[in-house]
Amino acid sequence: MKILVTGGAGFIGSHLCDRLLARGDEVHALDNLSLGRRENVAHNLDHRAFRFIEADLLEIEPLRALFEAERYDAVFHLAANSDIERSARETDLDLRLTFLTTCNVAECARRFGVGEVLFASSSTVYGPHDRPLSERTGPFLPASLYGAAKLAAEGFLSAYASMFDLSVWILRLPNVVGERMTHGCVYDFINRLHEDPSRLVILGDGGQRKPYVHVEDVLDAVLLAWECSRDRINCFNIGTDSATSVSDIARIVIEEMGLRDVCLEYTGGEGGWPGDVPRFQYDSSKIHALGWRARHISDEAIRAAVRATVKGEAAAGK
Repeated sequence: MKILVTGGAGFIGSHLCDRLLARGDEVHALDNLSLGRRENVAHNLDHRAFRFIEADLLEIEPLRALFEAERYDAVFHLAANSDIERSARETDLDLRLTFLTTCNVAECARRFGVGEVLFASSSTVYGPHDRPLSERTGPFLPASLYGAAKLAAEGFLSAYASMFDLSVWILRLPNVVGERMTHGCVYDFINRLHEDPSRLVILGDGGQRKPYVHVEDVLDAVLLAWECSRDRINCFNIGTDSATSVSDIARIVIEEMGLRDVCLEYTGGEGGWPGDVPRFQYDSSKIHALGWRARHISDEAIRAAVRATVKGEAAAGK
């Protein structure tokens, strides 16, 4: 198959490109490199089935020309603003980078005969809930602009699938960790401790508790859902039954970096920033019914991610 991966030089996108190439697909990775990094796909640049395209999904005419020329079989749409905290300061960010980019991808898919769009959505579409979140959980009341934009994008894709010759997969991801991370508290803690190994500032009270899933486990689930669920509209939560607190993340990062006597300074409050949902847990029974289980529990995923990141930095001389 010929597949376009938007956000293809980002954290999850670059790993997805690796997996699709290993399957034997022809893969085009599109990224504007605002968060993605060319180095994430550098190892594939000489691959005969890989092409990197530096482009902006908000520029609709070049995007139409690309879709018309390439006639993709499927699009994995991962490009979005992924910095929830930043969107509280720049309130148009998610409208442009999360929702409008999805609109442009959906329209190009419809216009140029792409049959399948797989969309990386988020747990943030649900907002705060006291019970495990299933695909049927409601009401959907996002607490962040990021979550609102993801939910709007889901609705837009659902309408396109209902009205036109298009199948969509809505994949609600949790906190994803692994090598090539570009954001999130695990990534932030590593960077802060590089700058000052004697202290670590932690947003909130440290009690925020969420499931963390390793990127390779996430991609196992994504590809399985794509292969096994063939409805017009397919929606899956991808998560684990385990979760990790922010305080425990700090402990794991400190241990894996080989540090001692680090002073932890908490800013206080239940959430880390405006729009943060401090606790949630997924009901992932739907994806489990297809035969998927995460190979790493939440703590293990974080530890593996920190270990790979620190090792990669050492190899790069950082």
